[in-house]
Amino acid sequence: MRRLFPVTYETAAQASDGAQETDVTDREWGIEELAEAYAYPDVREPWLRANMVSTLDGAAQHDGRSQPISSATDMRIFGVLRGLADVVIVGAETVRQEGYRPARAREAFTAMREAAGQGPAPAIAVVTASLDLDFSLPLFTSPLVPTLVLTGAAAAPDRVATAEKAGAQVVIAGDGMGVDPARAVRALGDLGFSRLLTEGGPRLLGQLVAGAVLDELCLTVSPLLATGDAQRIAGGPSIPVPKRFELVSLLEEAGFLYTRYRRS
Repeated sequence: MRRLFPVTYETAAQASDGAQETDVTDREWGIEELAEAYAYPDVREPWLRANMVSTLDGAAQHDGRSQPISSATDMRIFGVLRGLADVVIVGAETVRQEGYRPARAREAFTAMREAAGQGPAPAIAVVTASLDLDFSLPLFTSPLVPTLVLTGAAAAPDRVATAEKAGAQVVIAGDGMGVDPARAVRALGDLGFSRLLTEGGPRLLGQLVAGAVLDELCLTVSPLLATGDAQRIAGGPSIPVPKRFELVSLLEEAGFLYTRYRRS
């Protein structure tokens, strides 16, 4: 059974009086209910959420992939988050390691997406400085909606031409080789994408955190210990001050915790 632990807010006085009530629901959740629970806030500016999974000892991958530390319910929530998004942002290394394919249209989300003015499936936006990608893959040659390639103005012209020839839409979001996180979010917003979702990998998520553009983190905590030298969910250089997020909701099933945090 799935158990949802709604997060309630209380004043300091209520806390000291022990006035907070705990509402714990033990029940199955359907796709529509999950979609409502994970709905994007009604904001005018682009809203960027991340969806990641981590073991108890902080590993974001096992043998270079996230699937071994995931679960069926985690993948179901993964599908719901994709079903709600306008665009899925992913790093080039994750595309290579995870064998990314185009997002597909799902009947369960058809009416919801039509009502929200969305296309049949989210676009995939690949963040890459080198454009070292196999542009013969279905992700680029046969997506339901054109795949975006986010890169810098100094990207190699021949690689840009190869990407465009394959059918990808190249979006310049940086002055040099790399991509500036804030500029990438603005560029996607200018294209009409406001519900943004990133699925990593760790290096990309670290850049988004450091760039102060991440609004929400949906983190699955897997009841596994992996050891080894796997990356954390966010990598890269440290930041001067850790970013503060607050817990919004918590779902539990079979020892897996499905958490949702928003920037304070």
